[in-house]
Amino acid sequence: MADLCGLDAFALRELFVSGEASAGEILRAHVARLEKVDPRVEAFLTRMLSSAEQQAADLDRARSAGSPAGPLAAVPVAIKDVLCVKGAPTTCGSRILEGFVPPYDATCVARLRQAGAVILGKTNMDEFAMGSSTEHSAYGKTRNPWDLGRVPGGSSGGSAAAVAAKEVPLAIGTDTGGSIRQPAAFTATVGLKPTYGRISRFGLVAFASSLDQAGPFSRSVRDSALALSVMAGHDPRDMTSAAEPVADYLAAATGRGRGLRGLRVGVPREFFGEGLDPEIARSVRRCHELLAAEGAELVEVSLPTTGYAIAAYYIVATAEASSNLARFDGVRYGFRDREAATLRDMYDRTRRAGFGAEVRRRIMLGTYALSAGYYDAYYLKAMKVRTLIRRDFDRAFEKVDLLVGPTTPTAAFKFGEKLDDPLAMYLSDIYTVTANLAGLPGISIPSGFTSQGLPIGCQLLGRAFDEPTLFTVAAALEAALDVGKHAPKLAVDA
Repeated sequence: MADLCGLDAFALRELFVSGEASAGEILRAHVARLEKVDPRVEAFLTRMLSSAEQQAADLDRARSAGSPAGPLAAVPVAIKDVLCVKGAPTTCGSRILEGFVPPYDATCVARLRQAGAVILGKTNMDEFAMGSSTEHSAYGKTRNPWDLGRVPGGSSGGSAAAVAAKEVPLAIGTDTGGSIRQPAAFTATVGLKPTYGRISRFGLVAFASSLDQAGPFSRSVRDSALALSVMAGHDPRDMTSAAEPVADYLAAATGRGRGLRGLRVGVPREFFGEGLDPEIARSVRRCHELLAAEGAELVEVSLPTTGYAIAAYYIVATAEASSNLARFDGVRYGFRDREAATLRDMYDRTRRAGFGAEVRRRIMLGTYALSAGYYDAYYLKAMKVRTLIRRDFDRAFEKVDLLVGPTTPTAAFKFGEKLDDPLAMYLSDIYTVTANLAGLPGISIPSGFTSQGLPIGCQLLGRAFDEPTLFTVAAALEAALDVGKHAPKLAVDA
C-alpha cells in the first residue's frame, strides 16, 4: 500500500471507500507521523487522539454496515486554535484563554465532522491571529518543515506546517490579512481564503470581524475544493454568512469546469515593483507564461491604491481588534490574576499578564485610532481607502477574469529576523491584505523553490464568490508546474 501520509485527502477517502484502508489504519499512520516529526515542528497545541480513535472506529463500523461515506470520510484534519472544537481547549495562542473549553463546535468544524473528517487536534498560531510568523504564540514557535530555522508564516503557521510535514493532509486556518495564503507560500502548501461570508464565522474567535475568514490548507487544489464544498454555505447563526448558492468546486478543480482558452488573466502592475525578490518574480512570470501557453490571454492591470493597503489594513484591523478583545477581562472565563486588590487592578493585571506584546500593541493602536479627535483622521480615512481598493478591483475585473501575482515579497525568513521591526513583519502581507479589505477570494499554490530550497507561492485573486474560476486556473497551473516532482527533501525528514 502507498505511504498513507503522502496522499492527499481525496485519495485517502477513495482508499477508505474502496475498503483498501480502514479509517483506523489511516488515523494510526498519521498519528505515528505526528509523533515522529512534531517534536521538531511543534505544529500542534492539542492532540485529540482519544476522540479521533472513536471517530475512526465509528466510521469503520458505518462502512461495514453499508452506510454511505461522507465527502471527507476517514480524512485526518487539524484545526487552528482560533476555532472552537467541542471538548477541546481553545487558547487562540494566548495565555488569557487558559482553561477555556468550548461546549460547542464552530460551524465549519461541525460540517467537517458531518462530512466524516477525523479531527486530530488543534494547531499553533500567532496570538489571536496577530502576526505573520507564528512567533507570537504564548506556547512556543512552530518551525517550517522545509527549514527548521525559519518561520512557517502566520498567523496560521501551525496548520500550514502540519500539512507540509505530512502530519495531516488537510488543516483549517483563518485569513485576516493573508494568514492562510502567506503560510501556504512559505510551506509549499495550497492555501485558500474564500470570499468573505462564504464560510460561517460562528465559533471563530474574532480578531477583525469584517476581515476574518476561515479556509483550508491542503497538498492539492482538488483537496482545497473538496474542503470548501463541505464548509461553504449559509449559516443562520452568522449574520455575515452569505446566502449565495454553493457551486460545484470539485468539478472546477478536476477538469470538469471551463478550460483556459479565452480566459483573461490580469497581471497587477503594482505587485511587481520594489521589494519583490527576483527569484519569486521569475517564478510567478513563469506561471503567466504557462497560462498563456494554455490559451489564456495576459492583460496588465493597475491597482493604484495598493500602496496604501498596509496602512489602511492595520488601522481597520487594530480598531476592530481593540473592540473584540475588550471581552477578555478575567471575569467570565480564561486566565485571571488573583492577586489584585481591586476590580480595576484585576482588569489591568490580567490583561498585562494574559496578552502578549504584539496583541497589546495592536489593542493600543486600535484604541487610539478610534478615540475622539482621531477617528476621522485615521479610522474614517482608512475606511475610505478600503472603498477605493474595492473599486480598483471592480475596474480590474471589468477587463479580466482573475489576477495572478506573487503571494509574498520574499521566501520564509529566519526566526527573530523581523521581530524587532514590526513594520517589516507587516510588509510580508503586502500582496495579500487587499483581498481581505475587498472581501475577495484568493488562493496560493506552490510555484517552485528558491536557490536555497525555500518554497515560493503564486497567488490567484478572483471576483467575489467566483472560487470555481480560481480552482480551474489553479489546477491547470498545478499540473503544468508539477512542483512536487522537483521538490527538495523536507528538513524534518533529514
